[in-house]
Amino acid sequence: MKVSVVICTYTEEMYEHFEDALESVREQTYDDIEIVVVVDGNEALYERIQGDYGGGEGLVLYCNEENVGLSASRNNALELVSGDVVALIDDDAVADERWVEELVFVYESTDAIAAGGKMTPLWVASKPEFLPEEFYWLVGVTHRGFAEPGEEVRNTFGSNISFKTEVMKELGGFESQVGRQGEKNLQAHETEFCARMREEYGRGVVYNPDAKVGHKVFEWRTDKQWLLERSFWQGYSKRAMETLVSEESSEEESDFLKQLLVEFIPSRLKGLLTDPSVPKAKQLVTLFLLTATVGVGYLYGLLKW
Repeated sequence: MKVSVVICTYTEEMYEHFEDALESVREQTYDDIEIVVVVDGNEALYERIQGDYGGGEGLVLYCNEENVGLSASRNNALELVSGDVVALIDDDAVADERWVEELVFVYESTDAIAAGGKMTPLWVASKPEFLPEEFYWLVGVTHRGFAEPGEEVRNTFGSNISFKTEVMKELGGFESQVGRQGEKNLQAHETEFCARMREEYGRGVVYNPDAKVGHKVFEWRTDKQWLLERSFWQGYSKRAMETLVSEESSEEESDFLKQLLVEFIPSRLKGLLTDPSVPKAKQLVTLFLLTATVGVGYLYGLLKW
């Protein structure tokens, strides 16, 4: 089984991180890999990558004529891949050396049409004591209570997800509406795609937590204002998904909310009462605040979609 790993990048400011991502894919334990790099409308960056890595075996390099965004860039990559499976990773992530091997294991041991793994945090600055693990998904890290090994979920993170190539092509790739649109930040294009996949095939993404990718959490991603804004747009995005996909299921969000209310919040309250600490208090307050902000974003989405 050949795997095409797609990395999209767009700015030279991320070059050292892009190199980390690229090297982590080149050092995989699985051999049958091609790497497809799409540069989003930055000729200077394209030439830099071409000079440093061009001509390397198993590397396909392409530059969009203009900046078109992540969804369209990944769709362009889909025209270039030759693998049986397309695996996606971002330019600010670092794959575990067994990442692709573990994804392939899912396809070879099950009848999966999509497989994804666990995102782990790489704290570039320091781990914020106020951020609860239940909301790690805001910084691109798999959150507490996500799923069990082997469970079929709607989607995993877009920086650690893979699909059979034929499935991606049959569905026409990602929806270009999903992404930053002026002041609106419609997030999670992989969510929309996977919802369509579930409608078409009745299948989701098989989760393998042993397929690990580390996500670099830069200091600005732990800024409280940024987290609140991201929470708002996540809520907005959830509402948008309901209109972009006619039967988009909110079952996983409902299950997470139930787990939050029935299990996580009571356990945190108990822990705070039995063993009080400032970090525990901060995380509990943040948990309530972020939940409310997601709700406000959803309500705003009702007015716009």
